[in-house]
Amino acid sequence: MTTAIYPGSFDPITNGHLDIIIRASKLFDKLVIGVYDRPDKPLLFTTEERANLVRKSVTDLPNVEVRIFSGLTVNFAREMKAQTIVRGLRMSADFEREFDLAMMNKKLSPDVEIICFMSDLQYQFLSSSLLKEAARLGGEITNMVPKHVAEALRKKVGNQCKN
Repeated sequence: MTTAIYPGSFDPITNGHLDIIIRASKLFDKLVIGVYDRPDKPLLFTTEERANLVRKSVTDLPNVEVRIFSGLTVNFAREMKAQTIVRGLRMSADFEREFDLAMMNKKLSPDVEIICFMSDLQYQFLSSSLLKEAARLGGEITNMVPKHVAEALRKKVGNQCKN
């Protein structure tokens, strides 16, 4: 059985992430979405909230599961018995960062392959950071995230504005 992991902070999950998940789920027997517990960046959603938003987004994909992890991605891959790490590339700036990560992961765990999916053209610009900013400023985000994520995002940024 071929298993892959798709790690990320998913704060929150976007349609771009989902596009990668759907495409990767067709190539592997099992795809584990790893929601990183402690990314080195400010988060809007808690780890459990992020994991639950992802879970609700992938309910129709039977070979996809969601797990929370911390520490090295390659250790998470080993724990999940994954042979592959899936990553998404949006633009050239992503390539440089992903290349560095891939080389470090390969050095740490030579037996784990890294596969990068090119983002669909309609999601090339989409990032969770830009999405959160647009939501905070009242922008229309419904075509960029699943419906339940748009609702959670509006509620979360609405609460932030009231505080």
